[in-house]
Amino acid sequence: RFARLAANTFISQGVPVYLFSDITPTPFVPYTVTHLKLCAGIMITASHNPKQDNGYKVYWENGAQIISPHDKGISQAIEENQEPWPQAWDDKLIDSSLLLHDPYATVNKEYFKDIQKQCFHRNINKETNLKFVHTSVHGVGHKFVQLAFKAFDLSPPVAVPEQKDPDPEFPTVKYPNPEEGKGVLTLSFALAEKDGAKIILANDPDADRLAVAEKQESGEWKVFSGNELGALLGWWIFTCWKNHNKDTCAIKDVYMLSSTVSSKILRAIALKEGFHFEETLTGFKWMGNRAKQLMDQGKAVLFAFEEAIGYMCCPAVLDKDGVSAAVITAEMASFLATRNLSLSQQLKAVYDEYGLHITKASYFICHDPKVIQQLFDNLRNFDGKNIYPKSCGRFKVSGIRDLTTGYDSSQPDQKAILPTSKSSQMITFTFANGGVATIRTSGTEPKIKYYSELCAPPGNSDVEQLKKELDELVNALEKYFFQPEKNNL
Repeated sequence: RFARLAANTFISQGVPVYLFSDITPTPFVPYTVTHLKLCAGIMITASHNPKQDNGYKVYWENGAQIISPHDKGISQAIEENQEPWPQAWDDKLIDSSLLLHDPYATVNKEYFKDIQKQCFHRNINKETNLKFVHTSVHGVGHKFVQLAFKAFDLSPPVAVPEQKDPDPEFPTVKYPNPEEGKGVLTLSFALAEKDGAKIILANDPDADRLAVAEKQESGEWKVFSGNELGALLGWWIFTCWKNHNKDTCAIKDVYMLSSTVSSKILRAIALKEGFHFEETLTGFKWMGNRAKQLMDQGKAVLFAFEEAIGYMCCPAVLDKDGVSAAVITAEMASFLATRNLSLSQQLKAVYDEYGLHITKASYFICHDPKVIQQLFDNLRNFDGKNIYPKSCGRFKVSGIRDLTTGYDSSQPDQKAILPTSKSSQMITFTFANGGVATIRTSGTEPKIKYYSELCAPPGNSDVEQLKKELDELVNALEKYFFQPEKNNL
């Protein structure tokens, strides 16, 4: 009904609307905007948020999520029009309108045709013995992942029956968010054990994110972090590109993107292989808009990802897409199996070649905006007025970038290159040991998040030592920068 009301708003003003006649994954909306050259797109979804939430996500005519000035323009129009129009709630009006179109059949055909451009090993796909389990976590993903597997000539994954059909109550999970890891995958593990499946693919309810788990030799299940899967997909998509582009000059127009709080593994791969890497602000709206700019300049954007299990593997969708990511992961795993390699073994090989990148992220909950403000003010005046911390416990700080104020100690003019926003808090610390940590507020939840990473040069394979060092850095971060007891976090 929410979607119909949104459609009614436009149709009542004479604007043609393409309204999907059935539930649809989020990536289909930006895809349709681009494919049919529309001027905007709206997705009604609460994504992976708690069941009482509802959401309204807006895309501009470039097929990417809105950024300034459009977001401000829309906000202002809302502020100036608080009174609903006379027939705003009468959504039956759209049914007889000539302005209403249903893109469902066309898009279902065209999308699966377009993602096939990312299918490079059809013969392996046809013959693989690898078994997959898929869960759509009571969301919309089931049917579309099945169709994607068919488009790639892979046998369909086994669906978790209790979670395969849409159910807004999310009865089998506490939070319908695969990012939470093992809790959401309990039923998937049981089904995979029973069916002898090695790999689990999990979408969030609106199917724009993807989590992946793999059974290890030990019998344990490994759930890959967003950064680990980003490393694997980045390596895979570049490898496929390289094998199909024998012209060595073409690489100068190749780009990959990730957000500033995600792992820098793509930067390491880009440095060694010779393509371009760029980082953007947090959130796919920035990566989608930047990808579009680059594509308009004739560049090839092969891949973009963020650590919150979001992947853009296919240039036809300028947003994260859990459907194409699921099938591309399945093809990658099928290919690796012909080399007797697991995803985990290949991840290790990627880190051996490009340098180990280990990450650790978490958050504190804080319901008091004043405390949050105070915490960040403290970091900006740590050693006196306007003096940021010079160290964090035993770790020496070598650089600071504050995207709230626009300060960046590493730039000649001390000004940050990335856009800044006074309305959200975000400070990145670089440490002398090669560590990087970012502290930021969440845009949607009462959380102060941190993201940390330690990058080692290729050849340094002492994983345990690096993990220990990162753990110590994170402990120092919590103790000295967050001060959870003092701030009651």
